[in-house]
Amino acid sequence: MTTNNPKSIIVIFGATGDLAKRKLFPSIFRLYRSGKLSEDFAVVGVARRPLTNDEFRDNVKKSIGNLQEGNVSAETFSSHFYYHPFDVTNVASYQELKSLLGDLDGKYHTEGNRIFYLAMAPEFFGTIGENLKSEGLTSTGGWSRLVIEKPFGHDYESAKELNDQIRHVFTEDQIYRIDHYLGKEMVQNIEVIRFANPIFESLWNNQYISNIQITSSETLGVEDRGRYYESSGALRDMVQNHMLQMVALLAMEPPIKLKTEEIRSEKVKVLRALRNMSEDEVDEYFVRGQYGRGIVNEQEVPAYREENSVDPESNTETFVSGKLMIDNFRWAGVPFYIRTGKRMTKKSTEIVVQFKDLPMNLYVEKDKAIHPNLLVIHIQPEEGITLHLNARKGEGSTTSTPIKLDYCNNCDDKMNTPEAYERLLYDCMRGDATNFTHWDEVALSWKFVDTISRAWTNKKAENFPNYESGSMGPKESDALLAKDGLHWWSVEADTHSRSE
Repeated sequence: MTTNNPKSIIVIFGATGDLAKRKLFPSIFRLYRSGKLSEDFAVVGVARRPLTNDEFRDNVKKSIGNLQEGNVSAETFSSHFYYHPFDVTNVASYQELKSLLGDLDGKYHTEGNRIFYLAMAPEFFGTIGENLKSEGLTSTGGWSRLVIEKPFGHDYESAKELNDQIRHVFTEDQIYRIDHYLGKEMVQNIEVIRFANPIFESLWNNQYISNIQITSSETLGVEDRGRYYESSGALRDMVQNHMLQMVALLAMEPPIKLKTEEIRSEKVKVLRALRNMSEDEVDEYFVRGQYGRGIVNEQEVPAYREENSVDPESNTETFVSGKLMIDNFRWAGVPFYIRTGKRMTKKSTEIVVQFKDLPMNLYVEKDKAIHPNLLVIHIQPEEGITLHLNARKGEGSTTSTPIKLDYCNNCDDKMNTPEAYERLLYDCMRGDATNFTHWDEVALSWKFVDTISRAWTNKKAENFPNYESGSMGPKESDALLAKDGLHWWSVEADTHSRSE
């Protein structure tokens, strides 16, 4: 692992795209503004569009327009950016790029350190990798790293084919597969909450935990991503990566050391322990949904099938909820419930750990429900922890009342809270792959999800659309938990949420 203030050239393939403008340029600027980047860095934007360096730098300055403060000069920052018109299939483009990188190595003292960031369609990954190697762009005196965005394949077989292509050029420890959820502050805090607090870790098992719920909801629809979403759906877009990664972090055993290899190893063990289903069993464990018309933020919004580039008879799911069982000693019998969807009531990602009730509670009135202890980890938009306990309120009372202990991580300074891409880019520059996904994790996640995907592809949904925009999903999602005598918890309302 390298030290702070790493020196490197970042080559962004797809530099005129939305991801570069919205996430990558602002993240690099925030690293520069905070002093985590010295002046010894350069960024080379690569895309088909013919742009000059000045035009490209103007685009960069526009993307960071709302982030400028203090004495940090946008002009000085953008002077580190260069543009190279590029044809990914043309060997001459790679030779020209090699020459440019060599010149920039000398100018910025970057010692041959290269990050190749593929922010473009995955069908080009193999071609780019092969040409980078054949034209000598990866043969330098420094290190070379490859950063890959999702989607990493659309099933296990396509992911394996893609991985095989990349592995001809880069070793596994050079490949950084981004899952931006792993860059979020409170996702990274899951390990700390568990392993730095004996009050939690000693209870973190099937003796004391009733169930764990993970919800990631969006108010947005598919917007202009209809064509992509039709081939993806919520299952591939969210469950295969973000949701299963959070399950793995919540369920993993304590690593031997806080090292990348040890943490990844424990996550892989969780994914191996996921209970397999047959296609016939999928409907017992998983629910799919598709949004219809409704009201979101006081605006009437269209159904999914009415969105641009969407099949009017689409079978694509915009909502998934599921019950995952982890068949190992720690978690046997504890359900992990996940749900994710578009056009829901609120934008929020949160984890609710529900602890088991006492066999007899002396402070509960007869025939009244016991309010369980809950540990809530707020991932976004608020970052923090809420612990729901029971305490006495009122003099002489013999009954308990639910209370909350709150900690907010980003309440005071949201503007300067590092974003996920900022953290992950910095980790990559330093050579820390802990919060990137290993191929073994990707492979096991795809194998688990493929069974669900096949079942849903082979059987058309008869009731789509089956939830109203602005709701928390279809009623079948509530029924999934009701079968176990449980319900979804709504963190904000302090009560359970219903879709009815």
